[in-house]
Amino acid sequence: MATVTFRDETATGRPVAEWEVAGLPERMTVRELIRRRVQEEVARHNARPSSRFNGLVRPDDAETELNGYPLREPRRIDGERQAEIAERSFMANGFFVLAGDRQVEDLDEVVDLTVDPDLVFIKLVALVGG
Repeated sequence: MATVTFRDETATGRPVAEWEVAGLPERMTVRELIRRRVQEEVARHNARPSSRFNGLVRPDDAETELNGYPLREPRRIDGERQAEIAERSFMANGFFVLAGDRQVEDLDEVVDLTVDPDLVFIKLVALVGG
């Protein structure tokens, strides 16, 4: 079993958030890793629903702000729906993932977590007017 570190960074490399998840298989696809990451952050939110969701992708009907996604009212988030949104966002270059020192580009690419246990997620922000 492996322990993976999920880390969010800005495009300039500034760390934003970091946490570990233990007990994962030694090899997982990028799709499985994204889904696991999203399920973890949704579980943390749902344990104490609030009016802000801090996660990889924006939930349905939420706004976008610098540090999270304001919700119209505190509510539980659907983890499966968030995982689907995250997969689509990855495919549309809404964020990219670094495993060790390389960018992973395919959802079905397998990552050996014994070699690359640190995953960096970098969200790309759309430019105004662009």
